[in-house]
Amino acid sequence: MPIPYAEVVGDPIAHSKSPLMHRYWLESLGIEADYRARQVRLAEVGAYLAVRRKDPLWRGCNVTAPLKTEVLAHLSAIGPDARAIGAVNTIVPQGDEELLGVNTDAHGALLALAGVEVGDAAIIGAGGAARAALFALKVMGVERVVVINRDMIRARAALDDLEMDGRVLPLGTSPAVDLLINASPLGMSGQPETAFDLSVLPIGATVFDMVYAPLETPLLAGARTRGLATIDGLRMLAEQGAVAFAAFFQDGPEVADTQELREVLRS
Repeated sequence: MPIPYAEVVGDPIAHSKSPLMHRYWLESLGIEADYRARQVRLAEVGAYLAVRRKDPLWRGCNVTAPLKTEVLAHLSAIGPDARAIGAVNTIVPQGDEELLGVNTDAHGALLALAGVEVGDAAIIGAGGAARAALFALKVMGVERVVVINRDMIRARAALDDLEMDGRVLPLGTSPAVDLLINASPLGMSGQPETAFDLSVLPIGATVFDMVYAPLETPLLAGARTRGLATIDGLRMLAEQGAVAFAAFFQDGPEVADTQELREVLRS
């Protein structure tokens, strides 16, 4: 018998751990539903959503690269955080075939950075994840921000859209900051390593890598070797995912980032 389902979409998508995570929560909470992964290319976004919005069993989807900005044009409504960030990572049907786009990445980034004291920060990347990180830093009151990206025009647009002062620097530049965030695919399995000279970071700095496949990226390994504080990508994945899960299935885990979940996601 068909059951309700949600899914994660992107291109590529095989690396995603979202199905493992959401199925773990579904089983733990005794919810009869499924969570899947589906490859959707940029040119297919409109057709994909046109079909899904008519499916009564579809509870929504998470959106990953490179679709987080592309989906904006196909939604009926956009949440305030997603509108400010300029990127959507979660879509939920609202009835009458209407779709609401929200951004839970910023929430995940804020929880991942809870307790971290930040005077200045650098973000590698300028896509949807980087915009969410910038939004989180803005909420935290961090005023000195550097965006490092291959496309410096895109990096400047991310700062301008969020009405943040900051500098843009080319990929490969290594500014000395209190917090370094990798919000790019660099370091992901099959991708080049993150080009950043960790020796310029002061003692007491924090390195946050949003990549979670592999969990121990070369960037994090290098940071630990230098004795720097580190935050891995599973923390943000779990925290943002729990908010999306509750939107899909009207229930959710009391604690998102648990050791048991980490063991499941390492499998």
